[in-house]
Parts: sequence; C-alpha cells; structure tokens
Amino acid sequence: MADGRNVYAAILAGGSGTRMGNPEKPKQFLMLGDKPILAHTVEKFCAVGLFDSIAILCPEPWMQQTRDLLRRYCPDCCDKIAVEAGGATRNDTVRNAISYFCENSKVDENSILVTHDAVRPFVSHRIIEENVRAAIEFGACDTVVPATDTIVQSDDGAFISAIPDRSKLYQGQTPQSFNLLELKQLMSSLSSDEEAILTDACKIYTLRGRKVALVRGDVSNMKITYPHDLRVASALMGNSRA
Repeated sequence: MADGRNVYAAILAGGSGTRMGNPEKPKQFLMLGDKPILAHTVEKFCAVGLFDSIAILCPEPWMQQTRDLLRRYCPDCCDKIAVEAGGATRNDTVRNAISYFCENSKVDENSILVTHDAVRPFVSHRIIEENVRAAIEFGACDTVVPATDTIVQSDDGAFISAIPDRSKLYQGQTPQSFNLLELKQLMSSLSSDEEAILTDACKIYTLRGRKVALVRGDVSNMKITYPHDLRVASALMGNSRA
C-alpha cells in the first residue's frame, strides 16, 4: 500500500500529567489494564506493519524510562523504534521528529510522516492505513469525526457570537499524516505570529492555502486527558477483551 515509499511514524508523547491530576508522571505512562497507555499505542503502530521506522518523542527526563518501557512491554518491535526528546510545544516536537528522520533515515520527496498522540491507544489499523493512503494521494490528511453536539462560538467568553452549521463541523483526532519534506518546508516558512496561533500541523496547511484530506476517525479513538477519560478507556479495554 505504501507504493515503495518510506513511511515513518512519530508518536507524540510530550504531554504532562497535570490535567490528569498527577503532575509527577506524564499521562502516557499511566497504566491502562496491564500495561502503560504508551505501550498500547506503540503496539498498534508496530502491528500494522507499514513503517520503516518509528520515533517516540517524549520529555527528555523520561527518555530512559520510555526505553525501559519498550523493552518490557514491546520487545518484539524495539529494533525499529527510536526514543527522542520532544520539544517545548507540539510543533517543536513534530520538528524534532522530522529532524530525526531526515538525519537517520532514507528520506526523499516521496516519504510519508504519520504523527499520532501517544494517549490515543485505541487507534485502529484501518485509521492508520487510510492515513498513509491519503497522505500519499493528497500530501496531507487529518483524522476527524463529525461533530455531534451543536458548537457555540463566543468571541468574548460571555455571550454567543455565532452558532456554526454543525453539518460542516468535525472534531479533530490523530493521526495527522503528511508528505514529510513538504511539511518540513511549510514549518520552516512560518512567521512568529503564525507560530503563535498554531494548534497542530494541519493548521499550517490551511494558512498556506493547501488542501488537507479528511480520514474518517472513530469515537473510540479517544484522547486520554482527564481522570474520567482513563475510567472510560479502562471500560473500553475491558469490553474489548470480553
């Protein structure tokens, strides 16, 4: 399916545990069932069998613990996984991933980079495969699900400014996938003002008038951010084993 291209994955594990109520441990290292959240996510990317190399980008003080985690929980795919330091922001972390692959892998104009949140352990093989396919065909894609709730816009935080048409709205997930060198070029073109408004890499493409294809996500592809999310994820993990 990768059409002879080099395909790389960057698992973004730079988050902290603050919103989870555990500032001492980044949330990706919390246990979900019998293994850490990060290990579940890594297993999905290894099992899909599409990647020439995988990099985990984590806080620098946690790099050795990440390597130890891989040896304990993911021993069968350690040989193709690198552990690298993340950056101060999400976009800095993506830049670090790009730099790693450019310096250590066979990157060319056809190479694909799939980026994914470490704390979305329920990503499916179908979603990953469709990301690679869409990135090859269109150059960039985002994983989304249709918005189910009415979205209310407020410019001042006190009163409604607008209620957009829900049928045109989607909630973003990950993976987000790109032609690697095109993403590198676009990121290097950003001004400091543009950097300040970025929430993710797909925003860069919209700023430059580039198209980003949509890949259908799944409500189960949840991001574990708050204690309630971990309880829901634990329930999902239990159901998947029933």
